[in-house]
Amino acid sequence: MKMYNLLLLCLYNFEITLCQDIEMSHKVTKITEPVVLGEGPHWDERVQALYFVSIHEQTIHKYVPATKEHTRTKLNGRVGFIVPVEGRTDQFVVGVELKFLLVQWDGKNNSEAKLLKELCEVDQQTKNRLNDGKADPRGRLYAGTMGHEEPPGVFVQEAGSLFVLERASARARTLAARVGISNGLAWDERNRAMYYVDSMDKHIRKYDWDPDTGNISNMTYVFDFVKNGIAGVGDGGTIDTDGNLWWCVFDGSCVLQIDPNTGKVLRKIDIPAKQVTSCTFGGPNFDTLFVTTASMTIGEEQKPPCGSCFMVTGLGVKGYPNVNVKL
Repeated sequence: MKMYNLLLLCLYNFEITLCQDIEMSHKVTKITEPVVLGEGPHWDERVQALYFVSIHEQTIHKYVPATKEHTRTKLNGRVGFIVPVEGRTDQFVVGVELKFLLVQWDGKNNSEAKLLKELCEVDQQTKNRLNDGKADPRGRLYAGTMGHEEPPGVFVQEAGSLFVLERASARARTLAARVGISNGLAWDERNRAMYYVDSMDKHIRKYDWDPDTGNISNMTYVFDFVKNGIAGVGDGGTIDTDGNLWWCVFDGSCVLQIDPNTGKVLRKIDIPAKQVTSCTFGGPNFDTLFVTTASMTIGEEQKPPCGSCFMVTGLGVKGYPNVNVKL
């Protein structure tokens, strides 16, 4: 019996050591210079590059890890997201103010992004703007709006909506209304689930997701930021191949790994920026977590490296390929 107890103690100590090693093995690296409000990271495996936006600077960005080349170009309005188009490496759907636009950009620094087509406009006659968008596993584009912000950090409540862009008609269909700040999206295709955050309600939502129609239903909460003692609010997020969520905390300086089945925090990844906005998996093996941040002055100045894009390696997990828009 003593030998058995000793064996159990050794196994327990080994487990604790292993967990500590896993926790300490990841590395956070700054990969770009700061922007004002970085958002919407999308890894395009076809060109092995990361695309993201800086909303208030009205710019879209491309970063190539192999060469460390960072390019950008300016659009005519605040841009809430950028998602490449399936079948084309130089075309993107972007959300500019309240419009879904199809643009062409060669990815070169300050080269003009040509407007090819205006797909649709949402929330007309409001001061809202589009904020965050992503394609589901079938290539449908989901994106949402948020209420007008004035002064910085103060938003019109419940003025936004979540939309899905219908491919056949190029019209946006409303999926959820009375949204404060439409933010992160992630899908679990195996379990037909969609995860979504309205930053103002301080929860991560789960919906039943119909892959054939794109419809969502039966909303439940799977994580409560307040009850878990998390300072800040939920922003953008993603999912790994184990079904766990990776969610950014704006004003919280971190990314959380969350088990959506139990609502428990599995890991907390500290990021050297207070305003952590969104994340996605990428890299050749989809095991690098790319994280965008902001450097907005809301109460206090956010000094560098705040606003930079970071990559986190050594996490021991993988994500799914980002899906491009199918038009």
